[in-house]
Amino acid sequence: MDKILRLKKAFSGGLSIKEYKEQTEKVPIEVIPSPKKAYVPMIQHLGGPAQPVVESGEKVKTGQEIARGEGFISSPISSPITGTVQSIEDRYHPLGFKDKTIVIHQTDDEEEDWEYLDIDIPSKYMSDKEILKWIEKAGIVGLGGATFPTHIKLNPPPDKNIDTLLVNAAECEPFLNVDNRLLQEKTEAFIQALRITYKLLDVERCFIGIENNKPEAISVLKKAIKTIPNFYLAILPTTYPQGGEKQLIYSVLHREVPSGKLPLDIGVIVINVHTLYSIYEALINKKPLIERVITVAGEGVEKPGNYLVRLGTPFRQILQHCKGYVKDRCKIIMGGPMMGFSQFTDEVPVIKGTSGILVFTEKSACLKEVQPCIQCGRCLSSCPMKLTPVLIAKYIENNKFREANDLNLFECMECGCCNYICPANRPLVQLFKYGKIKARQLKQ
Repeated sequence: MDKILRLKKAFSGGLSIKEYKEQTEKVPIEVIPSPKKAYVPMIQHLGGPAQPVVESGEKVKTGQEIARGEGFISSPISSPITGTVQSIEDRYHPLGFKDKTIVIHQTDDEEEDWEYLDIDIPSKYMSDKEILKWIEKAGIVGLGGATFPTHIKLNPPPDKNIDTLLVNAAECEPFLNVDNRLLQEKTEAFIQALRITYKLLDVERCFIGIENNKPEAISVLKKAIKTIPNFYLAILPTTYPQGGEKQLIYSVLHREVPSGKLPLDIGVIVINVHTLYSIYEALINKKPLIERVITVAGEGVEKPGNYLVRLGTPFRQILQHCKGYVKDRCKIIMGGPMMGFSQFTDEVPVIKGTSGILVFTEKSACLKEVQPCIQCGRCLSSCPMKLTPVLIAKYIENNKFREANDLNLFECMECGCCNYICPANRPLVQLFKYGKIKARQLKQ
């Protein structure tokens, strides 16, 4: 098999949409100073929320564990700064609800004091159990958006025959360039973490799936994997949502994940670029996950770019570092424009799942008037999950949630293709989110 694979579009549906990546794709990662006050929510991963293990008035170091994961699927949280726990209170979360939050204050004369992971042997001498332990203690979760605890993903059940490690480097959301910049600027760290993960899983082969709109990253990856056995680079057409886990697997491996199943059920583990970089930081530099790279972009911000920021940093501080807003009235989105979350305030903090902060002016962000469905069928042809959005939406609008569920409502990945392509401007994804809530209530 050739080391470099140039593949054609394979998954059904999807869209060719304007990428808007040129705004930040050539901008190197810049470090934003750590905040003097950090706001650390307990919900930063899938599964059970973490619970505080510190109290108000307690001094904490940077990297010190301040919240412990509860339950099998959970993850700990470390302090992003050195300071004093000012309070533990309910505050607004960037996902739209109030969450228990640890507020840490650092005085102007207080110097940063690190508590690194207590790793005393090089990663190449660690057992699989030790590697997983340190990944868990570092609080690493999927940083592509899903935030599933990585120590669980990399420890599949023994009855699962995993043969392929697939790196998701597609980064198909418009505007975002986090993985693109990491691959170019942290190539050696990325490859070292990938080698560790490959050995840990003991799989037959590793593919790096990347869209063809990232020529610089592709160039460095070609050189990086040239002499590594069983490592392959899969270059894919730029089609949204190529970065969806199921879509990427089908495009690269031509395997289909059955309804209700996971990639590990068909022998595949998928991992994100930034997640791998965080594994390197933990196992090599002994640093828990207390910071991440984000893209700040959109026509509403003065200084777009790619920034390394501490978790818990308020959006407002980041945007002030980016020279503020172009106009007074702007719309803020956490993540990408297709699957991101609109914000009603810039006082919410960066969390593990924050891949970007997009700022749009009132003109570019305004909602268009919703019209009646014209039964054009465009939502069907664009849906990458082969669903019937028009019918599912109709059932939800008429409070027929069981019927919507019978049409595989929960297979919807909320990618936004149907919203984007709808000539009637119908808020289909919002309907599906609402329908899922109601359908879950019926099951209780």
